[in-house]
Amino acid sequence: MTFIAGMSKSRLESLTDGIFATVMTVLVLSLSVPVITSSSAISSYLHNLTPIIYGYVLSFLILGVFWIRHHSIFSFISKVDSSFLWLNLIFLLTIGFIPFSTELLGRYPLYRETVIIYGANLVATGLCLQALWSYAVRWKLLVSPSLDEKTMGTINRRLFGGPSLYFVGILFSFIDPLISVFIYAIVLAYYILASSLHIRPRAISKYRDDETGKP
Repeated sequence: MTFIAGMSKSRLESLTDGIFATVMTVLVLSLSVPVITSSSAISSYLHNLTPIIYGYVLSFLILGVFWIRHHSIFSFISKVDSSFLWLNLIFLLTIGFIPFSTELLGRYPLYRETVIIYGANLVATGLCLQALWSYAVRWKLLVSPSLDEKTMGTINRRLFGGPSLYFVGILFSFIDPLISVFIYAIVLAYYILASSLHIRPRAISKYRDDETGKP
């Protein structure tokens, strides 16, 4: 384990935030406006654009979930080393691939191959995020020793839940690709609701309250 002089957690967070902002902006580039000469052509174009808009919204919100989870993980981390930096870069590599897999899904939503590529991208991103957490736990990069093994295991299981569900979505593509797309949306909806309603394990809630001094 090698610590790099001058490399702080804040610099790594700034890089990650910048990559997320760039990728979330690049997503919209798949929505191009052609030269249209009649109202009927506009209706036809908007109809054909529906899957691409769906893919954009889906991926933008999924990126938001990953950003929030990354931010949550870093709230537990006090320091970084060279291996952790590379793990975070690999995580960002999978994030950077999302605009490509999103455009594939939007342009060819009924093809099994595009649904699998999109799902595999999400699985890889989720596993990389879990690897970050597992490494931080293994090499004691956490901010507080009060975070016990039970709590750390709970966080790890929650991080693994996303890739598992996305993998289920990939499997359903062999029945009907549209089922897979629906599953991806359901998983997203669950995480958004869980986050907005502050649904979290009791052990994590207790840790947060201890850190903030709440009774």
